[in-house]
Amino acid sequence: MNLEPSPSASNSHDLAMNSTPHNVEACLKVVHDALTDVKAKDILELDVSSISNVADAIVIASGTSTRHVKALADNVADEARKAGFRPIGVEGERDAEWILIDLGFVVVHVMLPTARKFYDLESLWRDAPEATA
Repeated sequence: MNLEPSPSASNSHDLAMNSTPHNVEACLKVVHDALTDVKAKDILELDVSSISNVADAIVIASGTSTRHVKALADNVADEARKAGFRPIGVEGERDAEWILIDLGFVVVHVMLPTARKFYDLESLWRDAPEATA
């Protein structure tokens, strides 16, 4: 059994190692545009590069219903792919109360307002400055 990844395989660690401010800014712009195109609410972009080794930026946005959250997440993933930022993973699509899109150096959380208030990610990352796209 071969446990080595294929040479073409990519993971978030590889992407994070290759992230540059230009790539992060370009990805944030694609994410922001994709969210605003489908009318996301309360978009927050945080620069977590100095306090996390998981991602350089985190984006949090709200949708008004589970269908809206799903549409927002789908649009982010589609537009990211078109721009060359391949999603590493998408979680939470079944319930669509909180969908996470992992783009490597940018992680996007699209949530219903009730889930956003309950999990309070803004408080968790309160030491992070707002990111600039």
